[in-house]
Amino acid sequence: MIRKLNALSTMTALFAGLAIQGIPMTAAAASADDAELAKVSPEVISTMQRDFGLSEAQVRQRLAVEAAAPRLESRLNKELGEGFGGAWLNEDGSKLIVGVTDEASAERVRLAGAEPRLVTRSLKQLEQIKEELDRGASEADPAIHAWYVDVATNTVVVLADDSAMSKSRVDEFLARADKKDGSILVLPSAERPRPLYDVRGGDAYYPGSSRCSIGFSVTGGFVTAGHCGARGTTTSGSNRVAQGTVQASSFPGNDYAWVKVNANWTPRGVVNRYSGSTTVSVTGSSEAAVGASVCRSGSTTGWRCGTIQAKNSTVNYPQGSVSGLTRTNACAEGGDSGGSWISGSQAQGVTSGGSGNCTSGGTTYFQPVNEILSVYGLRLTTN
Repeated sequence: MIRKLNALSTMTALFAGLAIQGIPMTAAAASADDAELAKVSPEVISTMQRDFGLSEAQVRQRLAVEAAAPRLESRLNKELGEGFGGAWLNEDGSKLIVGVTDEASAERVRLAGAEPRLVTRSLKQLEQIKEELDRGASEADPAIHAWYVDVATNTVVVLADDSAMSKSRVDEFLARADKKDGSILVLPSAERPRPLYDVRGGDAYYPGSSRCSIGFSVTGGFVTAGHCGARGTTTSGSNRVAQGTVQASSFPGNDYAWVKVNANWTPRGVVNRYSGSTTVSVTGSSEAAVGASVCRSGSTTGWRCGTIQAKNSTVNYPQGSVSGLTRTNACAEGGDSGGSWISGSQAQGVTSGGSGNCTSGGTTYFQPVNEILSVYGLRLTTN
């Protein structure tokens, strides 16, 4: 029953062929990614049923589309060039929508099996605008909470305090990009993101006297949030047994670190689901698309799921701004920093910070794991 189609060319032909025949993308994704879907644990599926209000069949259909979408997005990004306006999944995760700046690009998207959406600005243009804002990140006023490219609205969204006192500060910040063409969308925000210092996400560990969370195991140790401890900080595990030493750390600017553990600790490719003794296997680190489901592990609030809202977000913490974060609507609270984010069985990142809580809801940002692995030359431990 399970068919393993690993070649991108095979998947592309399948998508295009089915699209021409009028068969929806969901059918193509389900066929092309059965093998990947089979790796998803029952615990992930049951949690998504709970948090998304879906049946098991609907969860599996969504995961199938999510598994296929990043590869199709990458291909169309290269093919369309300046005509590519970004890609995202629709609200129920049933199809990939691709922003395009012209009708010729729209037709290529249709043939590939996705749904085109005509937009004003290309993804490259939006990213350039965000880069202009990033240049002033170190001087951004605390009234400005975060900014990111929102592909669904085809704008750069800036979140800031909604007060008369803050308006001039926001205007001064936006002047760096000098854009008055609607490409920057300012939204009122009460988020005030902060690093979640005194936390236990994933399995708890203690860097010095503080408490944080393990993100993902790597060869020789694990990755976590940079704000949890500077280089040279010694750590102990959740059982208070000596564990290791922070080898490298970056915060603000970035929010990542890695800890080398001693011989008493064995890195494993699993994430604590905080439901009895159950764990979720980690099989890789393929990056999920905007709109995809994602779940996080944290010892304060347990196992929670939501969706990816934006990538490459810059968040202005009290300690300084951090760029390259992924924005989600999954909640988190104090006690969750550094913890794991996973989509299906694919590692996504480690908890950086956020706002709100798991009673009223909130926004949480994570540092993508692939950047951490690349910067420090680490290898993810898989199961």
